[in-house]
Amino acid sequence: MATATGGAPGALPQHGRVLPAFGIIGWRWISRNPASAISPILLPFVFLYFLRLISPIALFPLEVVGAMLFTTINVGNWVLADSATWRIELGIQDLFVASPLNKMRYLFGIAFSNLIAAAPALVALAILLGFATPVSPLGWAVLVGSITVLWVLFSAIGIALSSRLGSYREVWPVGSLAFTTLGLLSPLYYPLSVLPPVWREVALFLPATYAALLIQGTLGLVPQSSVELALDGAILIALAVIGTVVAISLYRWRTSGAG
Repeated sequence: MATATGGAPGALPQHGRVLPAFGIIGWRWISRNPASAISPILLPFVFLYFLRLISPIALFPLEVVGAMLFTTINVGNWVLADSATWRIELGIQDLFVASPLNKMRYLFGIAFSNLIAAAPALVALAILLGFATPVSPLGWAVLVGSITVLWVLFSAIGIALSSRLGSYREVWPVGSLAFTTLGLLSPLYYPLSVLPPVWREVALFLPATYAALLIQGTLGLVPQSSVELALDGAILIALAVIGTVVAISLYRWRTSGAG
């Protein structure tokens, strides 16, 4: 081996640029198939269209924020689908497990590639939000920060769920049920106050609820004090850290033939 490669095995590169490489995968996906960039935009815009017909005009900026958060949550579903496909159908994960790449870099790589695919939808919604309501630099910073936190959390949940699937037929029902439920139970498209009491109590256990409350309060869409905003941000980060750590610990980083 040393002769064939021109040096000792230890001289071979052990690390690469993971995020740029996976970013290219996400870009090639939407550049070769533009429909894959349009599809993530259609689902939240369908919600926005019907909500615009039945809800007050004053709620429209809040609903646009909800569409951005729902799109971010749905990235976890794409991460689940990609990681399950690579492991079950293509066996590509075996190569990554055998390589120096650890599961954390693998997770962020898949998550980043799917964030690239979701970027057109997020940018379109951000432009719409800017037209719908004035957004301060602080508001944009809080929005981007909250989206980043949810992206990491739900990507981790997606890859953890994918490692527990034994058949490709389970990918669509498990992913759709998990991420659609988590998104719709959170008050993304409407204020928390309009929910029935039982639903409201359930929503308070979901991290996306606090992302929505934080952004809605920062943008002035729902009245909140600075103390309430700080509490929403602290709970969001705490739930996200706990959820991400649990998800990564549950992820089974192994070859497809391992038990």
